Amino acid sequence: MLARPLPAVMALLAATAVAQAPFAGGDAKQGAAMTTKDCNGCHVRTFGDVSSAYTRIDRRVNTPAQLKAQIAYCNSQLGTGYFPDEEEHIAAYLNLEYYKFKP
Repeated sequence: MLARPLPAVMALLAATAVAQAPFAGGDAKQGAAMTTKDCNGCHVRTFGDVSSAYTRIDRRVNTPAQLKAQIAYCNSQLGTGYFPDEEEHIAAYLNLEYYKFKP
């Protein structure tokens, strides 16, 4: 017979699941400010408006890994010089606002 998990073990498992959520290390508020400052202008020039890059039917980003890769690519192309933890802020914002990837 299996013993029931203790409440402390359940709490630890829940905390681990939260920590594994996509972009859990990012701050969406900081990401929103960074996106407004450095990303939106390019998206308007390229797609005609800010959100269509994220909401178009044939979008390139369909997984958390693809989102991180696209942000790194844009960072490189625009020369913004963001560090990986700053890219994580942008990913956290974009996930919250548009992508809604789950853990």
